[in-house]
Amino acid sequence: MKLKITSLDNKDVGSIELADEIFGLPEVRRDILARMVNWQLAKRRAGTHKTKGVSEIQGTTKKPWAQKGSGRARQGSLRSPQFRGGATIFGPVVRSHEFGLQKKVRRLALKTALTAKQKDGKLVVLDKATAKDAKTGALAKQFAALGWTSVLIIDGATLDENFARAARNLPGIDVLPQQGANVYDILRRDTLVLTRDAVTALEARLK
Repeated sequence: MKLKITSLDNKDVGSIELADEIFGLPEVRRDILARMVNWQLAKRRAGTHKTKGVSEIQGTTKKPWAQKGSGRARQGSLRSPQFRGGATIFGPVVRSHEFGLQKKVRRLALKTALTAKQKDGKLVVLDKATAKDAKTGALAKQFAALGWTSVLIIDGATLDENFARAARNLPGIDVLPQQGANVYDILRRDTLVLTRDAVTALEARLK
């Protein structure tokens, strides 16, 4: 399929042929997108929540009272969970929340996300993402003229430093190199903007 190429000055500067097997899948698999987003968010979780077990509670190891004769229930430790300040039973421990997801599913999810943006008319191909100066105000005016308020911009292998610095302070704007392209960031922004270099790199990566 063909898509027009836009410049940051909001002018048409030609067209580009997009690979149908990447940007034009016949079906948008919402289940695949959900699996991928859950996988990404699980990997981000720190897993540092922790409560203390019996062996970690500071306190005496003495038996609270005699086993028999007091008329009360037998107890072995004041650090047990039934006492105030005692341990937590089956509480959270430090662990990883990661789980496995096949590489072919991850590739399909990225293709599906790109296809979904293209079918919704929210895929834009940009000539190049560069700026003469790292001026946030100047870049904000260009984005306003283009109607971009919630955008993920994906460039080639390296980012233009001035452009990245200028876009860094704009709310709702994310800039990533092509190797950082991922399903979660694509879906969380309204518009997906790819540079020529990004299209070439993604097609080489996903074909």
